Amino acid sequence: MAIGQVFGREALEDVEQFRKTMIPASDMYLKFKEIVGHTLCSEIHKILYGKSFKLYEEEGMKAFLAAGGREPEGCPGVGSKAAKIAAHIIFDLKASGQ
Repeated sequence: MAIGQVFGREALEDVEQFRKTMIPASDMYLKFKEIVGHTLCSEIHKILYGKSFKLYEEEGMKAFLAAGGREPEGCPGVGSKAAKIAAHIIFDLKASGQ
């Protein structure tokens, strides 16, 4: 979202800007997948905790929290990695004059 906010189109009809923005957005996707291991939360849960959780169920949420889901090395850490990747992409593009 941050990449789209900085480089995205202002008019829905601006297909060319949409295409240009998809390049760094795709880079973001691929880098995130490389670093984290997946892009789907349920699969990231399996990587981090050995299983996925049904967070919409009370027992699932309790198990997620007990596994450390809200700890810095858990899901917040995944969000932090995503933010860092996006920031690097944005800074690099800005530095190159784009």
